[in-house]
Amino acid sequence: MEVKEAIKLAKQNNQIAFNFLLDKFWNSVYGFQLKRTENENDAEDICIQTFSKAFDKIETYDSKYNFKTWLITISKNLHVDLIRKHKSSINSKIQDNSNDDVYNIVDESPTPEDKIITEQNLAKLLRDIKQLKPHYQEVINLRYFQELSYKDISKQLNEPINNVKVKLLRAKKLLADIIIKTDDYNT
Repeated sequence: MEVKEAIKLAKQNNQIAFNFLLDKFWNSVYGFQLKRTENENDAEDICIQTFSKAFDKIETYDSKYNFKTWLITISKNLHVDLIRKHKSSINSKIQDNSNDDVYNIVDESPTPEDKIITEQNLAKLLRDIKQLKPHYQEVINLRYFQELSYKDISKQLNEPINNVKVKLLRAKKLLADIIIKTDDYNT
């Protein structure tokens, strides 16, 4: 799939296109934020918010601009907003109020990551999940073991639904990579 095609499909709410764009541009946005924040957790949180906002506002993307540049701009603005909020109130809780009109990212069945994850036996899967960062472990647990909806996970984590969706997409991708690596190592 090419980026232009993925963007067109994403504007039609295609889950595979969202996954493609997330995989294609995650490292660029993460690397950009890591240089700015010098903190892995902050960089990751801003990346999640960046993709959440980008997917929510994908209709506003203008194809005369580079998609990566558009994502980096969103990311930079989120970081600037974060700094402003921290300066105004150290104890403030960061909330993205753009969740009023949630962009509905439809779950299409099953992604390659889903297939890999479900093929694993539970004990091995739990060992692999423990290799993820705690916030990814939590979202995987809530979605697949407690079988909560995105809305319920959003309430439990006190995060916007789009952040939950992006975090879950990223967690599934990382988990699938871990599973593949451990399978390759064991064969």
